[in-house]
Formats: sequence, structure tokens, C-alpha cells
Amino acid sequence: MPWKPGENRGIPGEDAQVCALLLATLGSIPAGRQLESIPRESPRVRSFRRRNPGLIGAWRGGARPGAPGTRGRARKNPPGGIPGAARNLHTGPMRFALSDILSARQVIRGTADATPFLPSPFLSQRLGREVLLKLETMQPIGAFKLRGAMNAVAHLPEGTRGVTCCSTGNHGRGVAFAAARRGLRAVICMSSLVPQAKVDAIRALGATAKICGVSQDDAQAESRRLVEAEGLVEISPFDDRHVIAGQGTIGLEMMEARPDLDTILVPLSGGGLAAGVAVAAKSVNPEVKVFGVSMDRGAAMHLSLAAGHPVEVEEVPSLADSLGGGIGADNRLSFPLCRRYLDGTVLVTEDDIRDAMQAVFYEDRMVAEGAAVVGVAAMLTGRLPAPKGAVATIVTGRNPDMTVFHRIMAGADIMLGEVTLKGRRYGT
Repeated sequence: MPWKPGENRGIPGEDAQVCALLLATLGSIPAGRQLESIPRESPRVRSFRRRNPGLIGAWRGGARPGAPGTRGRARKNPPGGIPGAARNLHTGPMRFALSDILSARQVIRGTADATPFLPSPFLSQRLGREVLLKLETMQPIGAFKLRGAMNAVAHLPEGTRGVTCCSTGNHGRGVAFAAARRGLRAVICMSSLVPQAKVDAIRALGATAKICGVSQDDAQAESRRLVEAEGLVEISPFDDRHVIAGQGTIGLEMMEARPDLDTILVPLSGGGLAAGVAVAAKSVNPEVKVFGVSMDRGAAMHLSLAAGHPVEVEEVPSLADSLGGGIGADNRLSFPLCRRYLDGTVLVTEDDIRDAMQAVFYEDRMVAEGAAVVGVAAMLTGRLPAPKGAVATIVTGRNPDMTVFHRIMAGADIMLGEVTLKGRRYGT
């Protein structure tokens, strides 16, 4: 059945109870406020208490798990039920819950978490209500992808000797970073559409960068060949529960800081970020609206949601190169999660993206790549459904091709494959 905007079904009641207990345990939100709205304790919650007496005991006492005077300590989710013969995280169990996000929060703590979440005076004035920016540009690799990559690498099957993935650049950089910290070999497969700056950054982290064909599908095929031929473990950029959980920690941080958010705009590609953020945000406040934003050419998840199943798209050059590629015909997790929890999708043009890159640079004094500012573009063009309160978007990365970036800031024309994007000076 085709997906309809606003059709999200919310977090099931029992999940919400467990989520609230876990969030309160880890200090994400005040326990009392969350528990006020929890109905009578269900069998699932009673089971959770019995299986985790130290965890719940610590929460009831108001201390962090593992703190002096508590009876237990926080436990990480197990690596994961991956069959011994399987060497591809994509084939692992597809169950996903907020507990995965909370576990990921512990894994990435101190390295890939706690990025700034700041108001934008310019956008707030333009929109007539408060607008906040979650600055994943401040990650060690300059992009949010480090969160999911670190969590996925932390859950690799025992005996893993190396990893591989397909990437439009930032996921590969995250996997290369996380693999290097574990002393693992990493082979990152990318298409010829990936900017050279991102390829060079991956190689600088010690990974092997392989350029394969002209699309993300070509890179995906090579990555899966390496799984069979060389025994590497593949880490999907979006359709993996550990990757989604890592990205979902962004949503937790946003809602911890501002539980009153009305709307969150998330750059949308394969859906890993959107799915994780939506699950986390709606677990804290089921009324918050979460929209995915894509470029209007090659918007794979947008078209797949409209069709009711994953569809193939033509991958074309774009300022939002990080949002390119399909979602996979065998998508088992990010597609159903986006279909369930997103309130809608918004499309923006290349002109809109150019203008947003300029606005973020000249008004907020930040370098951001095209994919990172699609949420800003949706706000500036009025394509966002009218919000009733504070709005937030995630500025996902700061890794553009700097030659192209300089031309955009100077108002010069840009070539996107065989298409010329006319330049325009900011403010004219």
C-alpha cells in the first residue's frame, strides 16, 4: 500500500514504557516528566525490570547505572545474533528498538557524540519562530556518519579481519576511521560521482578506496563481491540496525536539549539517519513531526515511499552528492522504519541547495556540503508545512569539494555532469 505523509503510527505503548524507563536511566530526560504519561505497567515492562534489577534500581535511586551506591551497571546490547558463517551485517537480525540507540550512545560516548545544537538567528527571523541547527559538521571526520560507523564496528562478529562498504564518501570515511582504531583493514567502494576530496580523505585514514562504476549500485556490487571473495564484513550505509542506532543518537541529543521541538528536518538518502532520528525523537515526544528532505533528482527514499516498495532511481550529479544512490531492492529496515515514523518528505532543487549553502556560509558563517543544508533549503523556500513551534535541522557534514564550494560562494556557474547550474551572488 502506498505511503501517505503523516501516516506514522507512533511508538507502540509497551515500547514507549520501556523507552521512557531507559531514557530516564541514562539521564536523557527528567524521569518524573516522562513517567507521568506512562500507563499501568505492562507484562513487558515487568519482564524488563526482572531481567535488569540493577539497571532499574539505579534509575529509581536517581543515580547513573554503575555509579557508586547502585546495584548494577548499564549493559551494552550483545553484538548480535549474526550467524557464524555470515560475513555481512546486512544479513543480521533486522529487529530495531530504542534500546539499540541507547546502547549506541554508550559506544560512541566521548568520540562521536555531543555535537553543538545552536539557534540560527538568521533562520529564526526568516521563519518567524525559533530554528536550531544540530552541527554534525563538528565531528572528527566532519560528518554524522561516524556515529553509525563506530557503533557498527563495535558490534562486528568475533574474528573479523576486515570490513568493506559502499559509500558516497562520508560513510566510508566513518568506517575507515572506526576500523583504523580497531586495527582492521577497510576497503571502501565508491562510484566516480564521489568528489575526489572525499576519496583522498578516506585514503588518508589508511583505508583502500576503490572507484567502481558510475553509481552507488556499482559500488554496492563490488562491496558484496569482496564479502564473498575476501571474507570481509560489509557495513551497510543505512540498512543496518547498528548504523541506524548510531545515527539515532542525534535524535536523542536534540530531544534531550529541546523536548519541546515541533518539527525536525532530516536529510534523506537511504534512510538510516531519518529512521534513527525519528524513532528516538518520537519515543521522547510522539507529537514531534519528522520530515525527510531530499534533492528533487534521484530521491530514492521519497520515490520508494510513494510507491510503497523500494524502487530504482537514476543517479545523477548533484550538489547534494551524499544523498545519491538507491535504498536497495532488499531493504529490510530503513525503508519500513521511514515508512512508519516519518511524517512526510520534502524535495528541493539544485538552485535551492545552492542558495542554502550560501545562506549558511554568509549568515551562520559555516562551511557545509550540499546534502547537509537541504533542511535549510526547505525552510528558505517555504516548502515545509507550517510549524507551530521550534524547528530543528541537522547540518550533516562539512566535506564539500572546495573548488566547487568557492565557485558557489563567488556566484559562478557550476557544472553538474552535463547540466549547468547558473551562478547567483548571495543577496542578489
